[in-house]
Amino acid sequence: MEFTSEHLVQAKTRADLKKIAKKNKIPISKTIKKLKYEAELRELQSELVSLQKWVAEKNIRIAVIFEGRDAAGKGGSIKRFNEHLNPRTARVVALNKPTHVEQGQWYFRRYIKVLPNPGEIVFFDRSWYNRAVVEPVMGFCTEEQYKKFIVQVPEYEHLLYEDNVKIIKFWFSISKEEQKKRFDSRLNNPLKRWKFSPVDMKGQGLWDEYTHYKEQMFSKTHTNYSPWIIVKTNSKKQARLESMRYVLSQFDYDGKGQSKVSLLPDPNIIMGYHRSAIQIDI
Repeated sequence: MEFTSEHLVQAKTRADLKKIAKKNKIPISKTIKKLKYEAELRELQSELVSLQKWVAEKNIRIAVIFEGRDAAGKGGSIKRFNEHLNPRTARVVALNKPTHVEQGQWYFRRYIKVLPNPGEIVFFDRSWYNRAVVEPVMGFCTEEQYKKFIVQVPEYEHLLYEDNVKIIKFWFSISKEEQKKRFDSRLNNPLKRWKFSPVDMKGQGLWDEYTHYKEQMFSKTHTNYSPWIIVKTNSKKQARLESMRYVLSQFDYDGKGQSKVSLLPDPNIIMGYHRSAIQIDI
């Protein structure tokens, strides 16, 4: 049980809250942890507003890519990133499967059309990296298409780098057990059931295949100009805060740090990819 709005109205002091918690058997530590998270989230979001203003003034282009297995928390994190930003210069890209016409075009073309304009931040809820993991695992592309993509993507990202597009690539890493829990939760919640698809449950059965292609993707597309950043997401709230901290730590924007919140990402939660990194979704 948690505090209700009625409880909070009744409480005038800290002592009142303790009495209500004891009477209703509400764990104080859990509530304090939640309040601390919400306060820290608010401060980080205010820093993101400052970053956005600076990006718009300096005509900078930022693309933040969120990749990872299903139910890793990508959408929830993007929602918190974008929640208080000006929609004129921040947007979310979540493309549907390619049309018949797009299937006949160069693979990257439909992504080029939605890249950030000068002064804009774009959050990609999945990206061109669909072809690195999901498509080959599920048989949505041919072996030839996959091999061509893997060769071309570092060159494509280097062109963007040379054109001063800042790309941040997150891989949201979730354990197999936690993924199963979240799938079950979606199925049992009518408000979240739309998130679940037959492809999702196949991901559990094809876990090792996903792992193989994920590792191939890291080894072939992790570069010094476009590195992969791994975020441990068994705790959604930690993942949200630390990924925000990482993005903010990458720029020297005006007013940086005015909120006094720490902008140093926790290396136990978020880290650059390297072969010896301890991952939880192996």
